[in-house]
Amino acid sequence: MESRREGISQMRSSHNLAAIETTFDEDNLVANAGLLAPAALAQKLEVAELVDEHLRLPADAAGRANGGTKAMTVIGAMLAGGDSIADVDVLRAGAGGEVFDQGRAPSTIGTWLRGFIWASVRMLDKVSRHVLARAWQAGLGPDLDADLTVDFDSTICEVYGTAKQGARFGYTKVRGYHPLLATLAGTGEVLHARMRGGNAGAARGAGTFVRETISRIRQAGATGKLTFRADSAFYSRAFVTACQDHDVAFSVTVKTGIKAIRAAIDQIPESAWVPIPYWLEGGADVAETTYTAFKKTKDEVTLRLIVRRVRPTPGSQLALDVVFDYHAILTDREGDTLAIEADHRAHAVVELAIRDLKAGGLAHVPSGIFTANAAWLALAVLSHNLARWTLAAAGDSWAGATTETFRTKLVSMPARLVHSARRLKLRAPTNWPWHTALEAAMVRIAAIPAPT
Repeated sequence: MESRREGISQMRSSHNLAAIETTFDEDNLVANAGLLAPAALAQKLEVAELVDEHLRLPADAAGRANGGTKAMTVIGAMLAGGDSIADVDVLRAGAGGEVFDQGRAPSTIGTWLRGFIWASVRMLDKVSRHVLARAWQAGLGPDLDADLTVDFDSTICEVYGTAKQGARFGYTKVRGYHPLLATLAGTGEVLHARMRGGNAGAARGAGTFVRETISRIRQAGATGKLTFRADSAFYSRAFVTACQDHDVAFSVTVKTGIKAIRAAIDQIPESAWVPIPYWLEGGADVAETTYTAFKKTKDEVTLRLIVRRVRPTPGSQLALDVVFDYHAILTDREGDTLAIEADHRAHAVVELAIRDLKAGGLAHVPSGIFTANAAWLALAVLSHNLARWTLAAAGDSWAGATTETFRTKLVSMPARLVHSARRLKLRAPTNWPWHTALEAAMVRIAAIPAPT
């Protein structure tokens, strides 16, 4: 007991913390000095220059100049954890403005965002396409010769104001927006995103969205086989034909409530079911048959129908009503049935990227104007990807870190700005626990050649 008290005593400060005087007068202190790494990466990839080159707001839009600086102000604030327009002020505290290119004020950013029209949002999409290609060519993305798996999903961005354009109640009974997302399995990068109104069906626009995603991947230099995974909301002619038109393998969940799907499942003989590992012995099996989708149309196609059946938990309400719960996927993928079924279930990793987006810039959609929020989504994606690429530059052990870990261990480091011999230097805390990761990232980023 005595040793425990001694340990607790050692943890306590030897000072009266309430008596410590606090003043806000340090001009040379940089909060979130770890932003230096993703900011340096953004410079190497010339993000601001790409925005200035490709983004055009309407001639009568206020604040249409210096789009690159304004975009980087929003991106920088998001990297530091900002999720509203007012949060951009975090970059201007102390010496932050001197390090991070004089970030613009919230009022300036708000005016700039409200000037966006849909064509301007699509111009930001073009910027993110070029940035993705440059990052992959710099070696911060996947192996460009490897086979890649992409997950498609949509998410609800909840809002509470009734005056926000496009915010509606959808199938989840939640008021908000309903963007489409395509993420790369293994890295968590967001390859493409598109803002939609809250009442948009999950598959609305899926065909063009898939085709644009393929174009982005190929423009970025990836040459391997592509496999796309999606949940039942994406089961549509547009999704399937887009994949097949571009020789992309796919697997998509289908609802077993569809009569024709259920009829095909009922025709599977009992001898075809193969047990798979499950927490309940004999609790899950997989079997395969075929199914002809989109009958009597020009897009009619016969596909593999892979079905997993699961016994409900003994004693549960479901167990009183059914013997098995069925889950089915349609696919044109080649290979072992069990392997494909297990791989398709890994589609759930898309939720990790969505979690990271909503832990940052996409925690809120800040404007009452739909196109301003669409631009906000595009900037949130750029911020998210810069974080993923900075972690990749920090070393393999950081590749799977969450955005929260990125902010806590790297970005949040404070430092003092020092002017010496006409150069700037950041003096960071002694024994910062993760300094080696920041140093490794800066070395890797500094070695990136200028875009060609």
